[in-house]
Amino acid sequence: MRLRNVKGSRDTIATNQYVVHEPELYKGKWNDLFENSNPIHIEIGMGKGKFLMQLATLNPDINYIGIEKYSSVLIRAIEKRNEIELSNLFFIRFDAEYINDIFAENEISRIYLNFSDPWPKDRHAKRRLTSKEFFARYNQILKTDGEVIFKTDNRDLFAFSLEEVEIAGWKLKNSTFDLHHSEYNEGNVMTEYEEKFSKMGNPIHRLVAFREK
Repeated sequence: MRLRNVKGSRDTIATNQYVVHEPELYKGKWNDLFENSNPIHIEIGMGKGKFLMQLATLNPDINYIGIEKYSSVLIRAIEKRNEIELSNLFFIRFDAEYINDIFAENEISRIYLNFSDPWPKDRHAKRRLTSKEFFARYNQILKTDGEVIFKTDNRDLFAFSLEEVEIAGWKLKNSTFDLHHSEYNEGNVMTEYEEKFSKMGNPIHRLVAFREK
């Protein structure tokens, strides 16, 4: 899907106080940015940011970082962020393929992947955020008890993801093909896409993956 360019978005992002402009400088030192030692959770491909803003509001003792590579999408999150007073949420405009350049070993406690691009062509499988290649990247930055939580309405992508978890040497804490009608829905915070697809009658799939100690 082609994203519409938003005029002036790059300039706005470049000067916004909630966007970390040189994230490589914080590798291994993200808690310094937040000025505390609280756990750090990240969302890769955060879209317009509603999900993370809700989590940051509900959990003031957790630090959140939203990663989005498209300026035309990040600008919408910034507009919402400007209206909310939070000290535990920052954004990065960045390509997750290079995530190990900005986070150090054992620095992150949880990774959220919500309605990620399915990259449907087989030759693009390694670009999927739940591919074994990406799990290898997550393996480097997650704490020992860290986890990856993935939600999608794309059944083919979810089936692929379940297979990749095993191939990558990870384990499933739980998984469901219909989150909203499962025992795991309690406390679930919905994304904008989740609300949209649920209203259309699409079941939401979710998995929680971790590494064996």
